[in-house]
Amino acid sequence: MRCIIVDDEAPARQELCYLLSKYKNLEIVGEADRAAKAIELIGRLKPDVVFLDIQMPMGDGFSVVRAKNGGRVPLFVFVTAYDSYAVKAFDVEAVDYLLKPIDEKRLDATIKRLRDRLEGKNSSPAPRPGEEAASEQPNMGLDPRDVRIVVEKNGRMQLVAPEDIIYFSVQDGKVKAHLFDEQATVHGVSSLDALERRLRNLPFFRAHRSVLVNLHHIQEFSPWFNGKYNLVMNDQDRSELFVSRKRVRGFKERIGI
Repeated sequence: MRCIIVDDEAPARQELCYLLSKYKNLEIVGEADRAAKAIELIGRLKPDVVFLDIQMPMGDGFSVVRAKNGGRVPLFVFVTAYDSYAVKAFDVEAVDYLLKPIDEKRLDATIKRLRDRLEGKNSSPAPRPGEEAASEQPNMGLDPRDVRIVVEKNGRMQLVAPEDIIYFSVQDGKVKAHLFDEQATVHGVSSLDALERRLRNLPFFRAHRSVLVNLHHIQEFSPWFNGKYNLVMNDQDRSELFVSRKRVRGFKERIGI
């Protein structure tokens, strides 16, 4: 695994070099202290992974991710002292987000995640950041337990755990997340199809074209007319949804009947 470290502070680069030195088959092929140098190194050295600081003079880490170098695009891991950039990092398909000072156990999990991703790719080119490639990158490389949904609540962006979401729907062209006693607009996904792919390792089922339900929040269900199934969810309003006739078979398979 060929890596580049990008950080404007030399001590931070040295510390990360030291932490990475314990991993076998991992080689640090270059270092950069600014965005422009990082972009040049990525284009010339074509690393597998870039460990990337966010706040740097003369261009931040996101400008490095957005740069078009041609050919194979590396995997990006953001390494920063600020947790306020997490949502934006996940929006650009970062594999992981490490906070300084780096916890060694957390770094172990990141390295495993990177190795799994690289082994799964084989020789195929990596999709560019921002492209819809959820089928190849389920959950943005995260453990399903780490997945968060970005929603807007009271004018502010918040991260919500998928298990807290009763169901998703499409209203006026926007994806909505329905929680126990409220709903919020989802950000970072363009459609329910993309959201379904992103959550494919989690207990969500596409009940019909405009609804994605959390199977763990179904209170009860029963056959309905025209071959459909009626669902009653366990939110405050006990929302009633339906499973379309063509999806009933898949629904039964998912719940084991």
